[in-house]
Amino acid sequence: MESRTYYYARVSSKEQNLDRQIAAFKALGAQERDIITDKESGKDLERIGYQALKNAMLRRGDTLVIKSLDRLSRNKSDIKNELQFFKDNQIRLKVIDLPTTMMELPEGQKWVFEMVNNVLIEVLGTIAEQEREIIRKRQAEGIKAAKAKGKILGRPALQFPNNWKEIYSSWKAGTITAKTAMEQTQTKRTSFYKLVKLTEENN
Repeated sequence: MESRTYYYARVSSKEQNLDRQIAAFKALGAQERDIITDKESGKDLERIGYQALKNAMLRRGDTLVIKSLDRLSRNKSDIKNELQFFKDNQIRLKVIDLPTTMMELPEGQKWVFEMVNNVLIEVLGTIAEQEREIIRKRQAEGIKAAKAKGKILGRPALQFPNNWKEIYSSWKAGTITAKTAMEQTQTKRTSFYKLVKLTEENN
């Protein structure tokens, strides 16, 4: 089967336009039928156009052209995974903003593309890991700072209403319903039965 070249363009919202990316593709000789587009966020890979391209169109030996790596995704980890997918499936990725990937080399020098791809995968993986570590560190620092200020993190502990003993006794004796008891103690169903459990465990 003859190999084909596809082009993928993405912007983050319907208000933005794809003209600049499409013009760059057409300068390379792209035909309209081979250009796939999305007007969706790059936060993940669940985009109609991209998923159709990846799962139904691209075949082993094909080439995918994009304007820049962030058109694939804004997530470094996702980009790394996609590059690995293209490598594993022998799909050549050309990135217009990375001229090295655009070079046409003789058959015997295709190792250059392999080397560039491996470097990109390694660098992006390292950056993604560093970003995750920074996020974890910031979260830990935020929790530490909040505790230092005496802030209580997470859900507040369940408190017994002031009239709990009286209402609980009436409910237990069957003189009022659980619904009435919840209304009079201003508790929700889950909280009410948690308080019941705590009361009965301590009796």
